[in-house]
Amino acid sequence: MAQAHKLTVSRTAHYYTIGKPSKKIKRFWIACHGYGQLAKTFVRRFEGLDDGETFVLAPEGLNKFYWGQFTGDPVATWMTSEHRLDEIADYCNYLQKLYDHYLPLLADDVEIILLGFSQGTATQCRWAMQNFPRFDHLILWAGLLPDDLDFRPQQSYFSDKKLHFVYGTEDPFLKEKRLQWQLDFAKKNLLDLNVFTFPEKHLVDRDALLLFNKKHIEG
Repeated sequence: MAQAHKLTVSRTAHYYTIGKPSKKIKRFWIACHGYGQLAKTFVRRFEGLDDGETFVLAPEGLNKFYWGQFTGDPVATWMTSEHRLDEIADYCNYLQKLYDHYLPLLADDVEIILLGFSQGTATQCRWAMQNFPRFDHLILWAGLLPDDLDFRPQQSYFSDKKLHFVYGTEDPFLKEKRLQWQLDFAKKNLLDLNVFTFPEKHLVDRDALLLFNKKHIEG
């Protein structure tokens, strides 16, 4: 009878940045892409934030596959249902390693913004709940909170942080039922979500991002 085994190995991860890390940086964004995307294209959505005082880090999911069977472009995902706990542990360790590398290069009081788009929302939440990194803003952009996490025991951790739920009003994946679930689940878990909407579909809209940044981050 076949027996299952597992072995932790080193592997090469890829990520992209905007701006130059230094003690002059006031805002540090960590932006996780959604399912079926690549960081090298996703990071372009954040180019408008490049003001000399902002540093953007866009990690890429460790799992790759071809979009559209075997002939499509290579894309990435943060995890699948196969060995999901191992994949979650791997990407949490990966994000923490990036965080630990860049944070000492920035000012001690740098403002830290965690953004997850779609599948990247759960990625950011799981990392936060596993490693408890210091941050100031958590932006759930067109994504739902992981329903298997209980945030209530960590109320003190989240109480001094700003939590945002951002989505396009034409997003086909976020119909009324799912939107209400998000708000109800957040309330149950004692999470106070600031809701920000924009008239677009399932994407990080550049104009909406700049408006959100001006109103809720820089403002």
